[in-house]
Amino acid sequence: MTDALKPGQTIGILGGGQLGRMLAMAAARLGLQTHVYEPGANPPAAQVANRTTTAPYEDLDSLTAFAQSVDVVTYEFENVPADALDAIEAVVPIRPNRQALAVSQDRLTEKTFLTEIGLDCAPFAPVHDDATLAQAIALTGLPAILKTRRLGYDGKGQARIRETHDTTRALAEMQGAEAILEGMVAFDREISVIAARGADDTIACFEPGENVHKDGILHTTTVPADIDEALRERAFGVAGTILTALDYVGVMGVELFVVGDRLLVNEIAPRVHNSGHWTEAGAVIDQFEQHIRAVAGWPLVDPVRHSDVVMTNLIGDDVDDVAAIAAETGARLHLYGKAEARAGRKMGHVTRVLRPASDRV
Repeated sequence: MTDALKPGQTIGILGGGQLGRMLAMAAARLGLQTHVYEPGANPPAAQVANRTTTAPYEDLDSLTAFAQSVDVVTYEFENVPADALDAIEAVVPIRPNRQALAVSQDRLTEKTFLTEIGLDCAPFAPVHDDATLAQAIALTGLPAILKTRRLGYDGKGQARIRETHDTTRALAEMQGAEAILEGMVAFDREISVIAARGADDTIACFEPGENVHKDGILHTTTVPADIDEALRERAFGVAGTILTALDYVGVMGVELFVVGDRLLVNEIAPRVHNSGHWTEAGAVIDQFEQHIRAVAGWPLVDPVRHSDVVMTNLIGDDVDDVAAIAAETGARLHLYGKAEARAGRKMGHVTRVLRPASDRV
């Protein structure tokens, strides 16, 4: 087992967005310091971290100095360049490990990994050009979604193909990037499991949440999800299988489609996850502290849910409703410290407590 960090030691965080901000806040509660590395100026995490380095991921000298100043490194997003990780790992451990990043950075690699460990996904195939797109459609059927293999998020880097005449437009939208075609699934609901694995191999899963998206961005997560006990336990099993196969340490978000009595893995995120924000108001520990505990080598907490809740993202000018939300009893408001509201930009979230949890926790 990894030696646990002691209060006063430092966790390095790659990425200074809202997830990095919330990780830094959780670390502070445990007496741990944080040093954020972020290319952009004045990121949200810099408002709460002990130290921030502003430098590009190509600046190997700055990366090395950053690594030398911390005791372990974690990250708030997947797309950290491999050369940057090489420079850091030469000095200090990275948790979760490099394999988790390599798998999640490429959608084709991710889907292949998931199927190889015995899990179900929607049908998929690689796409390079018109010919391979036609072959992929023969496998997945239509409708389908063409996605860039790398760097897509919140609906970006995606194009729907409903009919064969949509293929030229969809391929053009990829702008020459390597792509993957995924068959669209007529699912009953989308759920996600926020799961953690500690340095001692302990696995702890939060209650599955039920997700609703608008315009490709998560809108709400409601907990508990409307699934039966057997499906709930199977969702935990899927998450545990992934964590173990990756020898993972930290929190992971696992998105799943429920299709009848089947569970299809949509995607994994090797980090704290938007659909886990409900844990701040609905469970005895939130996902951010659980992640900090894991990467610091501390014991995990059994993440018992104590309330039924619904988390709503505040996107763009939704932030104009903050005054009214702040007046609501039972509403846990969390703003990200971003100066400018733009369409599609996550400005914060609110978790509303609906009632105490039912007997099933």
